Amino acid sequence: MKILFAPDSFKGSMSSFHAIELLHEATRKHFPDCQMVDLPIGDGGEGTVESLIHALGGHYASCRVTGPLGAEVDARYGILNDTTAILEMAQASGLPLIQGRKLDVLHASSIGTGQLLRHILLQGYRNIYLLLGGSATNDGGIGAAMALGIRFLDSSGNSVSPDGAGLEKVASIDTTQMLPQLKDANLILMCDVKNPLLGPDGATYVYGRQKGAGPEEQARLEAGMKNYVQVVETACGKHLRDLQGSGAAGGLSVPLLAFSNVEIRSGIETVLSLVNFDQLIADVDLVVTGEGRMDYQSTKGKVLSGIGQHCARQGVPAVAVVGCMGEGAEEIYDCGIVAAISCMGAASSQEDALARADSLFLNAADRMYRLIKLGMSFQR
Repeated sequence: MKILFAPDSFKGSMSSFHAIELLHEATRKHFPDCQMVDLPIGDGGEGTVESLIHALGGHYASCRVTGPLGAEVDARYGILNDTTAILEMAQASGLPLIQGRKLDVLHASSIGTGQLLRHILLQGYRNIYLLLGGSATNDGGIGAAMALGIRFLDSSGNSVSPDGAGLEKVASIDTTQMLPQLKDANLILMCDVKNPLLGPDGATYVYGRQKGAGPEEQARLEAGMKNYVQVVETACGKHLRDLQGSGAAGGLSVPLLAFSNVEIRSGIETVLSLVNFDQLIADVDLVVTGEGRMDYQSTKGKVLSGIGQHCARQGVPAVAVVGCMGEGAEEIYDCGIVAAISCMGAASSQEDALARADSLFLNAADRMYRLIKLGMSFQR
């Protein structure tokens, strides 16, 4: 018997690596002779860079950049091979970097992400994967673009501020000083949302509140974004505002799509392609995946749906151990996951579940394997 373990991290309780360790323990109890293959995984969110470095034999490097509210931070990125690097926007411009400080989305800037990307380009890497999750910004990417040499000017020809407040003042764009290496790079933006830039489903109204924007600030940011994208579209001759994913990370993709060689891709599909997932499962009997909370969102470009769909196409059964199940969790069964086991059954509360995460996970894995053994007995 051969089993491949490919869980996502369980946010707030355990990494995908630790989940795999626990799966090993449960598997040895029930199938001691089983061959086990480890593939910690991510969909473009937390832990994805670490999982790809592990899977592809890469390593970390770092660069000092400007954080979302101006403080300097050390941002890590991954080097996968001589030509390929991977970075998380959250490392340079993420919400976790504002812990202990007041959220200020009007003045939060993506400039650090641009500085990190500039550093990577100047190091000679030309295949670059940029993960868009976890941003603290809603600046349409002008901070990042400014760090790459693109100038956004007001009606008087002065540079606007590299933040959300600068969007409403953009009147023209100067790309003559843009970093030349940006044009030669193959830049993949990894994103697990399909939001457009504007409107009720756009960057500001869907994600602005969690970044600290109240109703008045949201209205100002939305108006600024409309002004900004009109200027960008006129300058590049492309229609960008309605592209799927253009609203991710506060619109970071807009200037990159406008002035460089960029493609927005599904995070989980990109990860599965990079690790050659279809080849890995060609001779396995079972795939075990998992995540912290399984609900209707799990079907929308997340780890479970991606793995389930790939397994279904190859006739490989895929099961999931999950922290808990929320509204719409059953929809995952339409994505190729054949069964899911929740860890929460024996927990009295979420706090209790987090405190006993390991034992509850092992208990769920034990129940999963007992049911698998029961199913195997019917085939005799």
